[in-house]
Amino acid sequence: MILPAQLMSLNHRTFEGDLTASGLRFAIIVSRFNSFITDRLLAGALDAIQRSGGQDAAVDLVRIPGAWEFPITVRTVAAAKKHDAIICLGAVIKGDTPHFDYVAGEAAGGIGAASCDLGIPVAFGVLTTNTVEQAVDRAGAKSGNKGFDAAMTAIEMANLLRKLRTDL
Repeated sequence: MILPAQLMSLNHRTFEGDLTASGLRFAIIVSRFNSFITDRLLAGALDAIQRSGGQDAAVDLVRIPGAWEFPITVRTVAAAKKHDAIICLGAVIKGDTPHFDYVAGEAAGGIGAASCDLGIPVAFGVLTTNTVEQAVDRAGAKSGNKGFDAAMTAIEMANLLRKLRTDL
């Protein structure tokens, strides 16, 4: 059995993305629905990019009506091949009807399929919560800011895929 300390001495190549946004281009697709939440997620994502060395001019902001519109928008933005990563920000909050299940599920599935089909990392910063309070907590209150987290994931994956495409 190989112990964690022994992993460092093995002769294999390891690929890992770094957290530097310098030189990367991003599209942030943000839902206007529940904007009191999504505006906070957007602020967190922009903060992450800036703190990681990214430039404001390297970010394209795309506003959409709601989470249902993510899949077609992600596909359109990705097909343009102008960005290193896409960050999706939204908030789907459970109500009294099954509408939540359809919207959240289709948004997640469509975003994931677009990412795989078009070969671009797409960070899923779409909150799917049971209550408004849970959404507020995840948009900068008690549980950090998931927009910030999504942007950091996008930065890391953009760098990783760049390395994989050039060094494999």
